[in-house]
Amino acid sequence: MSSAGISSVDALTASLRDLLERSNKIKPEGGIEPALTSTSFSGSVETIIRGAEGGITANAQDHYAALETACRNIFYDLLASTSIEEISFGQIWNLLDIVSLLSDIPLCEPGLVFWLVEELLDSQTIDGCRVVFDYLDSRRERLTAKHFKQKQLIILRACNELLRRLSRAEDTVFCGRVFIFMFQSFPLGDRSSVNLRGEYHVENVTVFDSKRAGQEIIADSYDGAMDVDQAPAAARKEKTVSNDLATAADTGGQSGTPQPSENTAKTVKFDAQEDKPQEPEPDTEALYPIFWSLQDVFSQPTRLFEASTFESFKNGLDLTFRKFKAVQQHQQSRGPSKLPSTANHPLKRKRTGAESEQLDPAGSFNPRYLTSRDLFDLEISDLAFRRHILVQGLVLVDFLLSLTPKAKKKLENASNKSVLYNYTLPEEEFKWATAMRTEIATYLQQGQEGKFYYRMVDTVLSRDKNWAHWKAEGCPLIKKPPIASESFVESQKGAQRTSATKRIRPTPIGSLDLNFLLNTGDEGQAHGLEILKKPARYTLPKVEDFKAPIMDDEFDLDRAKTETEKESIAVAKASKMWRTLRIASKNRLNLFDKLDDGNGMAPLFDPPPAAKGDDVDQGKTEGIEGELPEKENAEVKGVKNVDVMESVPAVIEVT
Repeated sequence: MSSAGISSVDALTASLRDLLERSNKIKPEGGIEPALTSTSFSGSVETIIRGAEGGITANAQDHYAALETACRNIFYDLLASTSIEEISFGQIWNLLDIVSLLSDIPLCEPGLVFWLVEELLDSQTIDGCRVVFDYLDSRRERLTAKHFKQKQLIILRACNELLRRLSRAEDTVFCGRVFIFMFQSFPLGDRSSVNLRGEYHVENVTVFDSKRAGQEIIADSYDGAMDVDQAPAAARKEKTVSNDLATAADTGGQSGTPQPSENTAKTVKFDAQEDKPQEPEPDTEALYPIFWSLQDVFSQPTRLFEASTFESFKNGLDLTFRKFKAVQQHQQSRGPSKLPSTANHPLKRKRTGAESEQLDPAGSFNPRYLTSRDLFDLEISDLAFRRHILVQGLVLVDFLLSLTPKAKKKLENASNKSVLYNYTLPEEEFKWATAMRTEIATYLQQGQEGKFYYRMVDTVLSRDKNWAHWKAEGCPLIKKPPIASESFVESQKGAQRTSATKRIRPTPIGSLDLNFLLNTGDEGQAHGLEILKKPARYTLPKVEDFKAPIMDDEFDLDRAKTETEKESIAVAKASKMWRTLRIASKNRLNLFDKLDDGNGMAPLFDPPPAAKGDDVDQGKTEGIEGELPEKENAEVKGVKNVDVMESVPAVIEVT
């Protein structure tokens, strides 16, 4: 390193130590909280660092390298001289806070703070790593707020390395904390934790006793052999027989293994709801290898693409489900479950006081299956164990239902071919899978809090289908880019136009144009509303008024050449004749006997003198009406001659 580089490192180291001394005055207790901010110091951190450097470095890369070297020197000195249990270890947390502030400006590499955290995790024990994660949990939002792309690979590497050190059996809670930290740090649509190739965990092999009791037993695959596994085969067989006898006596002669009793063989059960005979309960001893062999298919579902494997899996799952239903029926018939008596089971080795103090209930949890034959009866009697196995079956059945032609059609345009399979589920297997899923769902809803348990399982599986669909499409971005301000303003205006009050059109759609009412017309002629005030529009016409129009129609009818023209003229003539008859029925009803089909309407238009004499009173009445004032005369005429039905022909004639 050149002399300029050494000078800059020394200056930055002195500046950082000065910041650490100030932070010790702010946090004399040396704890993780509270976090240091830029306002915690008298001057800004950027001003202090740049002032200490004094423009010695030539460019940003040299400055980053010099500041990283200064931070590492101080970090290594503090790490070598203090323990994580000491109060003085708080200087490490203060240094990480200062580096985080510098990386946000940025005056150093954005990933420097996680480089230091990674080395800190490597230098600590598991208990010390828990304390380090207390710091990470409290600073997560702040550490991942800026420059996350430069930090994500370092976070992923540090967390995965820590998970390799942890035991899934003893450090289950801590493993969960690490996973939660990664899930909360990385975006929802990040592809770092997605199994894009669709690989299965085939290394997770479940080893069980492949030979029956009385023969050599294969050791189980879990850590720490149990005392019953180390017992001689003969003693194990004798102990199993005694346990079966005790169980049979406790359940009234019923046990997992059918007894060769004459009474049992001849027992008949009648059920009014089921007409078909009850299937026999599977033998526990015979079910044991079939049951545990299902785990091989659960860990590698693609083996079901072979017809022989699929048939074996169907039979195994059917037998398992029948056994689970039989066990539940036995437990319901016995009433509330009781803990098994320890008189029939060997006692576990008692631990000393020192050993019991070291053990923790959370740390003694073992996530692997206990596959001993001696424990099989107890395991299938546990409701939680049965539910766990059936949930595995439910997951696999959903996988099979995703291979139907209808389901595969939805993903025909998917880009990730690694998770798409050429195998198509046959119709017969589809019916079996659908029926099995219904039976499992019904079973899971039974028992204590069964409805709530199944609802949670169904919710998780439904969301998992969405994730599988997202993975098949190549993991497109879930987070959409922000909407441009121009598009937002345009959409806002469109919404305002849609919700605004509509103005009434000057001329509604489908209405007639009434502008003619405003026309002034020529001088000396009626116009506008004056046309509508003409008496001909509202007074009843006389019979003689229809004589000339009817004669014109008869003349036009004789000269018409086409059938269409004749038909239209005949309709018009019939309309006039009908109106003439209606008007004449008021005062010339006696002349209707003189009407013949061949004479037309002539008797009504030209009545004989006798008929005219009969109308003297009518004329006098008309004369009297004529002497009345004009307004009253119009009212009398309107009452006497005009009604609703009679006004219709006049309107039709005018139009």
